[in-house]
Amino acid sequence: MMQNRVLGRSGLEVSAVGLGCMGLSYGYGPATDRMEAVSMLRAAHDRGVTFFDTAEAYGPGDNEEVVGEALAPVRDQVVIATKFGFENGRPSDGLNSRPERIRQVADEALSRLRTDRIDLFYQHRVDPNVPIEDVAGTVRDLIAEGKVKHFGLSEAGPDAIRRAHAVQPVAALQSEYSMFWREPEATILPLLEELGIGFVPFAPLGKGFLTGKLKADTTFAADDFRSTVPRFQADAMAANQALVDLVTMIASEKGATPAQVALAWLLAQRPWIVPIPGTTKLHRLEENLGGADLALTDQDLARIADALSGIEVHGERYAASHQQFVNR
Repeated sequence: MMQNRVLGRSGLEVSAVGLGCMGLSYGYGPATDRMEAVSMLRAAHDRGVTFFDTAEAYGPGDNEEVVGEALAPVRDQVVIATKFGFENGRPSDGLNSRPERIRQVADEALSRLRTDRIDLFYQHRVDPNVPIEDVAGTVRDLIAEGKVKHFGLSEAGPDAIRRAHAVQPVAALQSEYSMFWREPEATILPLLEELGIGFVPFAPLGKGFLTGKLKADTTFAADDFRSTVPRFQADAMAANQALVDLVTMIASEKGATPAQVALAWLLAQRPWIVPIPGTTKLHRLEENLGGADLALTDQDLARIADALSGIEVHGERYAASHQQFVNR
């Protein structure tokens, strides 16, 4: 039975592991066949997942339509998160979080998701051209109108989080966090604890690296965004293998898989952390959900912490051309 967690002090209750839907249509090669994607999302719900993460930018729009079709029959049993923040819904067109654009995205998302409310509406990336107070105020108005239930931020820095939260309480921050990227531990996690904001790590498996399935000689297709990421070049992957070896060793001791150890580690960091691994395969989904059932002891966690402190991760997590995706 899947455990539930509450995101901070928002009262928003979701399954301990959610499903990141991006890869069904964006970022990792060709889009999944629509019927297969719908069936995968329904299978996730059948197995206890109640938290589904999509965005206008994953398509643009296509991902929300698939999520809407899949979850329409169980709409009142699930929490759907989507996002605004890019011009025309395309990251390549730049950022746009102007109030009128936020409202437009909300209305279009409601239609595509076949629903009358967005449970969690994230700003996909902080827009330096729009005061965060204006963004938070617009979402506050959408909440008052009943179109949105909760406000979220993604990859926002401490200053933006504080300023937004002062206008409209932020229910959740979604940012990258895993054994492969631990920057949030320094200032973000203590801030979220202080403000009562939940944390939704994306790429909790290090974009696939922590599963142990990728090797230094792995080649990525041109339409797989990892092909441009410094961290996924052969020399960096070889240098980072120590991290995979650590996770693999603990997995073998526990009778689990590396992915399950990576997810269990994240869940053990705070009770209000809800990772959203993505996958297009049912057997991977089932494997990931098993991470919520894997209990790591204090001794296990201390061993992992000790080992992590001695491993330096090599390579930037985004190519230079994608710096607008980096938190500020």
